[in-house]
Amino acid sequence: MLKRILMTAALAGILPANAMAADVSTGGTVGKLVNVTLVDEGHEGPDLSKNMGLGMAMGGDASKAVMSIKTDVFAVPAGLVTFKATNASNHMVHEMLLAPISSMSKPLPYNDADNRVDEEAAGDIGEVAELEPGKSGSLTVELKPGLYILLCNIPGHYAAGMWKVIAVQ
Repeated sequence: MLKRILMTAALAGILPANAMAADVSTGGTVGKLVNVTLVDEGHEGPDLSKNMGLGMAMGGDASKAVMSIKTDVFAVPAGLVTFKATNASNHMVHEMLLAPISSMSKPLPYNDADNRVDEEAAGDIGEVAELEPGKSGSLTVELKPGLYILLCNIPGHYAAGMWKVIAVQ
């Protein structure tokens, strides 16, 4: 089943066609490591007080994304996984939230009034809380096979394209 999900993700352009579990073991009891970089274009971005519609399955033009989340792997083996998030911005605070997803075509529960994802309704597993520019933090969780989304839930950031899907095999 997960192989079919990964193939669908590759066809949708969310994962590369050659995405597969990468052993990035750090040894000891830490488990697998996923390096996460939180990125934005800078001060001259769009008005983030409005929903830009660039969240997963929102149907927006992804080429207009001014923020993103980058990872060094697209898939990891099930088990203990550590996400090391680094805020690469020079001026903006970012965070990294982790939640399971059942389908990449199903939008996350979004609260337009707050301009952010409803974390409880999305099934928040954990997060690296607000990181100042240049700072890092980590989250270690036990993950079962499936698809998960990493996102920044600072108001406006997710809808500006700041999310990434990762597969756990």
